[in-house]
Amino acid sequence: MKGSKKIIATLNALLADELAARDQYFIHSRMLSEWGLVRAAERIAHEMEDETQHASELIRRILFLEGLPAMTPSKLTIGADLPDIFAKDLAVEYTVVKNLRAAIALCETEQDYVTREILEKMLDDTEEDHAHWLEQQLGLIKLVGLQNYLQTQMTS
Repeated sequence: MKGSKKIIATLNALLADELAARDQYFIHSRMLSEWGLVRAAERIAHEMEDETQHASELIRRILFLEGLPAMTPSKLTIGADLPDIFAKDLAVEYTVVKNLRAAIALCETEQDYVTREILEKMLDDTEEDHAHWLEQQLGLIKLVGLQNYLQTQMTS
């Protein structure tokens, strides 16, 4: 099915964001694991899997619309320590939320309701799961202090 060029371009821009988020979560999960922060590493690895699924959904939709997926990720921002990792990952999620909302509005204008529905599910996942969890963790660090938080992320 031939899709709107605007929609395909927008989906490719979203794909670049999802690929960057995936790659950023990937390196962050490995860093956290190496530091012995196993619980945080496992959660970030879970987020990497979610971003991979989002990228897969976008690729499938682009191909369905007879477009060519652009597989170049956006720029990565790698954290230096746990709070920095969470803050940088949250910044990526906020960017994705903003871009998803704009894409959903475009889908409405272009009357592509199937793509809109796909993106609405991704928006819900990004806001309710990814961004919310990162906001909670940064709040917990402020509440209990970094050292106490770090202790909760280790396993023996």
